[in-house]
Amino acid sequence: MLHLVLFLVFGAICVAGAINLLVQSHPISSALSLVVVMASLAVEYLLLGAEFVAAVQVIVYAGAVMVLFVFVIMLLNAGVEERTKGSRVALILGIPGVLAGGLLVAWVLIERTGTATVGLGALPGFPKTIGNLLFHDFLLPFEVTSVLVLIAIMGAVVLASRPEPKNPEKES
Repeated sequence: MLHLVLFLVFGAICVAGAINLLVQSHPISSALSLVVVMASLAVEYLLLGAEFVAAVQVIVYAGAVMVLFVFVIMLLNAGVEERTKGSRVALILGIPGVLAGGLLVAWVLIERTGTATVGLGALPGFPKTIGNLLFHDFLLPFEVTSVLVLIAIMGAVVLASRPEPKNPEKES
């Protein structure tokens, strides 16, 4: 029952982050909303028992890819950051949400203390097997994906670069 409740809560957080990603007008805010989506997806993977996929989700997507996105946004000079006093919605929903999440985590930790743990090799999908698949059998798609991301970043830089104005005096 607890897993279902957590699954629904983090699913709702994921959907809310995705909607916020589309609604935001500033690219940095959109990138941070995408981090929320990716982090909540990692929790969903944890709830489904895919710990390795959750770790990869956090390390690769929420970490490395989002750093690349932020670098590209900064490189493109997306605009001046606006100073605001803060969002009332964040204060009204954020503080109780953080408190409720903290209480939920504390309750789960207190209830689960002392229960039996599962050994490393007891679950299907050894990390060695997954690593062998990723870096041996599927190495080409893995590398092609990284090259495509690099090409997309270079294309964004080329499209965003401002052409120098032509000076007719220099041509003569």
